Amino acid sequence: MENISRLKESHLSPPCMVRNLPWKIMIMPRNNPNHDRQQKSLGFFLQCNGESESTSWSCSANAELKMISQKPGGDNFARKIQHLFFMKENDWGFSHFLSWQDLMDPEKGYVKDDSILLEVHVKADAPHGVCWDSKKHTGFVGLKNQGATCYMNSLLQTLYFTNQLRKAVYLMPTESDDSSKSVPLALQRVFYELQFSDKPVGTKKLTKSFGWETLDSFMQHDVQELCRVLLDNMESKMKGTCVEGTIPKLFEGKMLSYIKCKHVEYLSSRTEPFYDIQLNVKGRKTITDSFKDYITVESLEGDNKYDAGQHGMQEAAKGVIFLSFPPVLHLQLMRFQYDPLTDTNIKINDRFEFPEKLNLEKFLQDKEKTPANYVLHAVLVHSGDNHGGHYVVYINPKGDGKWCKFDDDVVSRCTRQEGIDANFGGHDDEISVKHCTNAYMLVYIRESFIGEVLQSVDESDIPDTLIERLLEEKRVEAQKRKERTEAHLYMNVQVATDDLFCGHQGSDLLDIEKANFRNFKVKKTATLMEFLEMLSENLKCPILQLRPWPFAQRTNHTYRPTVLDIDRDINKTIQELAEGEGPWTVWVETLTPESNKDRLPLFDKEGDVLLFLKRYDPRSGSISYCGHIYMPIVEPINSLVPLLCARGNFPQGTDLILYEEVKPNLVERIEDYHLPIEKGLEELMDGDIIIFQKEESEHDHYKLPTAKDYFRDLYYRVEVSFCDKNIPNDPGFTLELSQRMNYDQVANAVGHYLGVDPYLLQFFKTQGYRDGPGNPIRCTYEGTLKELLVYFKPRQPKKLYYQLLSIKINELENKRQFKCTWVSCKLKEEKELVLYPSKTGTVKDLLEDARPLVELQPDGTGKLRLMEVISYKVFSILREDVLLECVNAGATKTYRVEEVPLEEASIAQDEMLIPVAHYHKDVFATFGVPFMLKIKHGESFSSVKDRVQKKLEVPDKEFEKFKFAVIVMGRQTYIPEDKEYYVDLDDFSPHSIQGGMPARPWLGLDHVNKTPKRSRNYYLEKAIKIHN
Repeated sequence: MENISRLKESHLSPPCMVRNLPWKIMIMPRNNPNHDRQQKSLGFFLQCNGESESTSWSCSANAELKMISQKPGGDNFARKIQHLFFMKENDWGFSHFLSWQDLMDPEKGYVKDDSILLEVHVKADAPHGVCWDSKKHTGFVGLKNQGATCYMNSLLQTLYFTNQLRKAVYLMPTESDDSSKSVPLALQRVFYELQFSDKPVGTKKLTKSFGWETLDSFMQHDVQELCRVLLDNMESKMKGTCVEGTIPKLFEGKMLSYIKCKHVEYLSSRTEPFYDIQLNVKGRKTITDSFKDYITVESLEGDNKYDAGQHGMQEAAKGVIFLSFPPVLHLQLMRFQYDPLTDTNIKINDRFEFPEKLNLEKFLQDKEKTPANYVLHAVLVHSGDNHGGHYVVYINPKGDGKWCKFDDDVVSRCTRQEGIDANFGGHDDEISVKHCTNAYMLVYIRESFIGEVLQSVDESDIPDTLIERLLEEKRVEAQKRKERTEAHLYMNVQVATDDLFCGHQGSDLLDIEKANFRNFKVKKTATLMEFLEMLSENLKCPILQLRPWPFAQRTNHTYRPTVLDIDRDINKTIQELAEGEGPWTVWVETLTPESNKDRLPLFDKEGDVLLFLKRYDPRSGSISYCGHIYMPIVEPINSLVPLLCARGNFPQGTDLILYEEVKPNLVERIEDYHLPIEKGLEELMDGDIIIFQKEESEHDHYKLPTAKDYFRDLYYRVEVSFCDKNIPNDPGFTLELSQRMNYDQVANAVGHYLGVDPYLLQFFKTQGYRDGPGNPIRCTYEGTLKELLVYFKPRQPKKLYYQLLSIKINELENKRQFKCTWVSCKLKEEKELVLYPSKTGTVKDLLEDARPLVELQPDGTGKLRLMEVISYKVFSILREDVLLECVNAGATKTYRVEEVPLEEASIAQDEMLIPVAHYHKDVFATFGVPFMLKIKHGESFSSVKDRVQKKLEVPDKEFEKFKFAVIVMGRQTYIPEDKEYYVDLDDFSPHSIQGGMPARPWLGLDHVNKTPKRSRNYYLEKAIKIHN
């Protein structure tokens, strides 16, 4: 950079290409924030891809920024950076790299002839989100990340490069497997694409075959667990095939667990197989240290002696020794461990070294046929902490020391140092950050098996049937992609023929939502003539024997065929005729074979009308479609009768009643048959429907005697789904009911379907804002079903919830549900009670309802009591005359029923019942089952402790750790252990508080909570399952 003394603004160097991206040095003069001109300094930055407008690229790099001294023997000045460059942070460096004073100092020699030399050494990873051809640079391709599946991608690449396993996977028989559920087929697909594709490979079909929902894929799981689960799944799928036993042959070693008594001849041992070895990292410097730790012998002595059966309790040595190591050795480094202080899993980032060549001879009981010498094949690496981060894998594909880095979709060549040494973890002195990037799983291959494990796999090793299936899948997918990209050029035409009208029992000619149309994809620019040719070919019918009638929505909300002027519109495009984007629905009239004609009759759109005919049968309460007819509009209506008799299978001369189906719930009887059709039918149009039925003198005994009655009933019919409230996501069942039904009629219909007493059913509305059960519907509800469904949108499925009851609904509605817990005399929470006492009842009534449901002590008091428990402390014992309407549970308040113990049946003048609760250190952190205890004025506290120990059944050793305190208003006073304390009832009497209710003291048992905690992050810790 010349003329440095006159530097006023930022300057950029020419670009240098690193990893296919342009990198530039950027310098500028900077003043410190206090605007003191004397504090001027030089800003020195590294810019990456600065002129790109793309927002999706990123590149991680380390760099050394160096100011070169131009004085002979002078020292350069350098500073290091580490950064992930991306669009919003495309430059990184130092605003104050060097003070201006130091820069201009002649002693340092940075400036010569008013110019300076700046140099940057960049070490960049392969970039993401830009054109990086992994296949070209390395010969391999990566795997796409579904969101948080980099943990799975690392493992899949490791298994793929275990060539012997890949070959076995290809040979698994999957010809008859379901392509969406077969794990072997999905793995074959991923491996095939990794081998032959030029672009990153997707894993969505694989995770779908696992039976994973989207959420599971997007959760970062434990790779070690996934490895075990996937290998177990593959091993079970390989059973009974030509590749059975491949997994154990590759990955299974054996170890001996033993316990050997020191002073008697007694040895207990068992051989256990292993597929991986978990090694401690904490406090270990190398892999050898961890193996030594793994086989360290533990001495069982003192309280921890071993029970040697007939020899009694003996001092013993306990340990493991390896019997054999497998060809492929998976070592899981225990980087993630539970920390009892924080009650969470933490990541251990300590430095832990592992060699490229590993000898394990000294850890074997006896030497094997070949030396236990191993070569490092893969290093799986995690960056970040326990709560997330990123996974990559470094693989030495041929075992020859040529390493590649697999970072999801990007694969790049890397050095041995990047693949091994850089992943030991620990500190980097030059960049003052704790390394959170380190190895957590290592794959070693036994030297004597390298040729076999890493054998070449080419296309001839893959069954032809599998290749054909995968190529066909590709072809179909490509076709679907083509269709999707060209979808805007086509429109969908839905074709109905007469067979769709047959059997339809509703209004109009078909249900547009449910009809099973023939669907045609037609180019929007195709002419009507071209469409007719397509129809002719598909329906195997000459063009002259078919005629299209487009359906149209009428103003009265009916949907009927209308005339199309074929001669005039023959050259119009489908898009013009459809008047929109579609789908375009068309009824295609075809010539019936029995007509013995060679073409359809001509239709005069001015003088003729197209009528559709339906017959109503009151005996079966059903509709039959009877075809269509062209009629001159001037013909009298009675001229239709002979045809209707023939179509309806009635003798000629039968008296018929005719109706016009105008719209839903409007069916008008045609009174005057002598009028011409154009005057007898309301607003005559093509597509009008005439319904006819036989006239009978005695038809009132039918449920729906006329077509008018039938369509009125149909109008009120509605499909309602009933779902069991107590079964999550219950699909339920659907009944067709009338909206005019009352509560009893609905209950009877559901009861009949379920085969239960309708009075043992309770119904619930659906909540408006979310799909779930809302308020219960009272059995005295006087409205109709229509009013219950009023909040549903027109096309939204109608739904109600129900539950089966143990008592009749009319009884239940006079009672209230009361949930409480029954606790036995052993203070074990036995079971939840759901009671139904009267709403106006008392605690005494509630206890009587509970009595038949609980098991009392044979020699007990037989008397029950109800206790109010708040935050694991007994708050009060409720009197039997308390009204239940005053008793309500809450978020931290529960109720408990228990039998009054014999010792508490009577309380003398100098005795008192006190509440006792468990806590640990913090008096507000109560836990466990609280209880009542009788104490006597003046008794020694040691006898109180004895009763507590007996009641809780706690061993002496554990009970010694208990501390006792009297707690009032959150203040604890520990009872001294070094001198005898005698009970003073005043200590436990309610303490008066100014302006408030008296505070009641309680006896606290301070000890460790041994009940297991359920983690708040439970949903993140679900075990990995492969469901198929």
